[in-house]
Amino acid sequence: MSAAVNVLVVGAGPHTRLNHLPALAAAQDAGLAGTITGIDLPDASATAVEYGTPGRPRRMPVIAVQPFPASRRALPSGVRRVLDGAVERERIGAVVVATEPSVHLPYALWAMERGLPVLLDKPLTVHPGASTDPAAAAAIADDFDTLLDAYRAARRRDPRMVVSVLSQRRWHPAFRRVRELISEVAKATNCPVTSVQSSHGDGQWRLPDELVNLAYHGFDRGYGKAAHSGYHHFDTVPWWLAAGERPDKEIDEIEVHAACTRPTDFLAQLTVDDHARLLPGFADRNPYTEQDLHRLTADHGEIDVFLTVAYRSRGRVMALGSHNLAHTTFSQRGNLHPVPSGLYKSNGRIGQETHIIQQGPFQALHLHVLQTLHGVEDGIDRRAAGGADHIELHIFRNDRLRPDWQRHRMLGFTDLIQGSGDNAVLPTQRSARTCAVTEFLSHLNGRTPRTDMASDLADHRRPARLMAAAYLSMSRRRA
Repeated sequence: MSAAVNVLVVGAGPHTRLNHLPALAAAQDAGLAGTITGIDLPDASATAVEYGTPGRPRRMPVIAVQPFPASRRALPSGVRRVLDGAVERERIGAVVVATEPSVHLPYALWAMERGLPVLLDKPLTVHPGASTDPAAAAAIADDFDTLLDAYRAARRRDPRMVVSVLSQRRWHPAFRRVRELISEVAKATNCPVTSVQSSHGDGQWRLPDELVNLAYHGFDRGYGKAAHSGYHHFDTVPWWLAAGERPDKEIDEIEVHAACTRPTDFLAQLTVDDHARLLPGFADRNPYTEQDLHRLTADHGEIDVFLTVAYRSRGRVMALGSHNLAHTTFSQRGNLHPVPSGLYKSNGRIGQETHIIQQGPFQALHLHVLQTLHGVEDGIDRRAAGGADHIELHIFRNDRLRPDWQRHRMLGFTDLIQGSGDNAVLPTQRSARTCAVTEFLSHLNGRTPRTDMASDLADHRRPARLMAAAYLSMSRRRA
């Protein structure tokens, strides 16, 4: 049995603190992870990050590195020296890359060159201006090829090398169940998935001055929703489609049409004057005129984006898809000032996710996930959309063709739990993220074979291409 692995976490921001550190604390408790060391920019590295449970608090020291342009494909020598020193000093055995995604590429390449296994956050990469510049959009697809070449080279040097992508829906019990049901019907009928309607809403209400002043998960880098959380859909839908592929019905081409809203559109939907009427005190706080905001956000990325996709095999459409990704949806925000945790999670954000999958005349699957992204604010329970963990999977099958099929079943939260006791995997995003981290470290400890891993980098060509195509469509329309 291998020893616990010391982990270097590149990026110690709100995303890491909310998602990765609780999972790493659980891995420490299970003997899979040893020490946890953070890397971040100087402003974020002044103090250690506290994590863990109240009964067992822990502190992650954070080492400072200097910022560098997102256009770099390799780490600056100064940053590399800091990282190399941390690896030697802390005896690092694995790296979690959880930075702002525009700098994922150089950090992941550095880790692979050093032979360090990588847990890579989503999206794999993105480029500033991807929503407005076709060259930046196309580079997303090129980046995947670069990462895959580096991964193959690293595996030739050491066959134990692994890069796992933390696209957590691959571990989510409901999403896995959907994939199993698709595969079952495809084997019985030779029919692939023929259409998918997917939507995701964040329930985010970012006020006009916050479009300029709040950069975290913002739009000022020339990309937005498709990079913030869109990769989950770009990954999940092709992953489901692959489960229904049959011989001579493999998808080899996609056609993507995107329509999006940008800050200037949002300011037409709800003007500065509208906000001043709705929120007392906004007019006094906001230093920008409508004209200022249009000028300052002219090159910002997308807030909402709706995609129409044709998935083809040998020139014939196998499946049609609509993938609707929106920040601007029903919210429970009613306050002028963001709560201390910021806009990334909280401030009334209500998650709404729906998928409707048709498999010819044989099967329809309806998956509905309605939950808050942060349950309690100011002592008040804000879980307004279906409760904290509301999830339903409806399964419809053609029982007139196959009497052994059940016409309709509905699986709820309890039905979708996998395992039992301490090993239970709940149908929640948090539980799925913990599974992703656990699987990665369990493989490094020799407990999980590579063949059982759910999200190897080599399996992410399709989502990377789909994300690139979405941004190509957006940027070409803009151009």
